[in-house]
Amino acid sequence: MARSPRLRDRAAIRWWLYVTALLIFALVLVGGATRLTESGLSITEWKPIHGIVPPLSAAEWDEEFELYKHIPQYQQLNLGMSLDEFKTIFWWEWAHRFLARAIGFVFAIPLAFFWLTGRIEPFLKPRLVGILALGGLQGAVGWWMVASGLTERTDVSQYRLATHLTIACVIFAAIIWVARGLAPKRFDMPPSRGSASVAALIALLALAQIYMGGLVAGLNAGLTFNTWPLMDGALIPGGLFVMDPAWRNFFENVMTVQFMHRIGAYVLFAVVAIHAVASLLQAAGSVHTKRAILLFAAVFVQALIGITTLLLAVPIDWALAHQAGGVIVLGLAVTHARALKGEYPEPAPVA
Repeated sequence: MARSPRLRDRAAIRWWLYVTALLIFALVLVGGATRLTESGLSITEWKPIHGIVPPLSAAEWDEEFELYKHIPQYQQLNLGMSLDEFKTIFWWEWAHRFLARAIGFVFAIPLAFFWLTGRIEPFLKPRLVGILALGGLQGAVGWWMVASGLTERTDVSQYRLATHLTIACVIFAAIIWVARGLAPKRFDMPPSRGSASVAALIALLALAQIYMGGLVAGLNAGLTFNTWPLMDGALIPGGLFVMDPAWRNFFENVMTVQFMHRIGAYVLFAVVAIHAVASLLQAAGSVHTKRAILLFAAVFVQALIGITTLLLAVPIDWALAHQAGGVIVLGLAVTHARALKGEYPEPAPVA
């Protein structure tokens, strides 16, 4: 039996959203590489339109390099850097910004097409406009982050870095949530009444871990205390609350930030494990149970990657694998939570 036009429209919108989510995943990885190569401050101006075009002549390259020479990162860390060395870090940051702009077009142009041709159902419109607005906000937050490292610091603020990363992942999660809700309706009951709530909690815990990971990256906290399971020779190290007021330790104390990231990982692992076991006991053959087991496997692998990254003192390949794993876990958790909540109601027939 042929599908209705509304179902075909939903399928097209769903796959467009999945492509956008995949591009955001790539953007997060390029952003991670930009951070790890300390390239994020190489472009010192925000040119949302003109910045699409990179330097095309020797004079333009010299101009960009001269601008970089005026910021503290060059003066304190990279003094004497050659133009070729500058080009290496420039291209990382340019690629990051170019991909971000490209995602804006990939989202906005099909959105306009689907909207103007009547393919978007009324309940979807505010959701999609909200995602578009978050994307615009993310661009401003990105420059706000970069600006923190142009005058007094040699790197960006960990507060702003974590915010930038988290908003990117919120957009990614929102797209996955909407796309999964547009899937054809299934009639597979959740293992229990509380399954959907626990799955939503897991998604929130995964997002919190990403935020704490942003703080760890912003403080270079992964380069310290490179042992596991002990940290500074203890399960609970001393020196967690040496800053005053106490709240600053959770954002500025390298030891505390890394410790909280470890604790967050343990909590996430435990909740996902309990959820998978409970699903197995309550509905062993359910597709929701299979998804819960897959989520546990992803968290388990992510934990191994995280431990390895720490023990090796954050080599770039392992660090990027860990960052990718965090986004994958988030995507699986959101997909699982959305499926347990149930798909959107069947579309009304086209008049």
